[in-house]
Formats: sequence, C-alpha cells, structure tokens
Amino acid sequence: MKKIEAIIKPFKLDDVRAALSEVGIAGMTVSEVKGFGRQRGHTELYRGAEYMVDFLPKVKIEIVVADEDVERCVEAITETAHTGKIGDGKIFVSAVERVIRIRTGEENEDAI
Repeated sequence: MKKIEAIIKPFKLDDVRAALSEVGIAGMTVSEVKGFGRQRGHTELYRGAEYMVDFLPKVKIEIVVADEDVERCVEAITETAHTGKIGDGKIFVSAVERVIRIRTGEENEDAI
C-alpha cells in the first residue's frame, strides 16, 4: 500500500476530487494548508501599506491506495492540477506498512 499526498492550488480541488473518483478512489482526507516553494510568496497592499505574504494558501489531499492504483492516481492528480504556472504543487508517494479500520477491525487493503 502507498500513501499519496498532493499539495495543490485550492481552486483545483473539485476537479482533482472528480478525477480521483473517476479512477475509483472512494475516500480522501483534505486539509487547508499554507506554504511556499519557488513562488516565495507575494506582496499585498493593506490600508495603503505594502506587506509580504510568505505562506500561500494550498490544499493537501491524502489518500492511501493499493500499490497497483498508485500510477492511475498520480496521473489523475497531475493532469487535473496542472496549470503550467509556478505553484502547481507537488505529489509525495510513500509506503504504508499497516492500515486498520477502527469500526470493524479490518486491516490493510480491506480497510482502505
């Protein structure tokens, strides 16, 4: 099993969720996060004063999938979240040793 974490632009969330549903992903965890990479933030004007916004709003999607579903999910996220502009985001894939569904006690692939 693998955990896929994707950091994307907030306005792309609905499109990415729909694309993941099309490839068979039934559940995910979504968090509002802030961060920066090469974008390095931006400058805003507030009451006539200019100030630097270092951390930009992003959305973090987390899903755990069987090994054979990883490439389909990564492709769906990449194609849907891509705008071609800086700040499109990143995808991280890591191994998951064990999953347990608390309600039923099911484990691993049965618990996904």
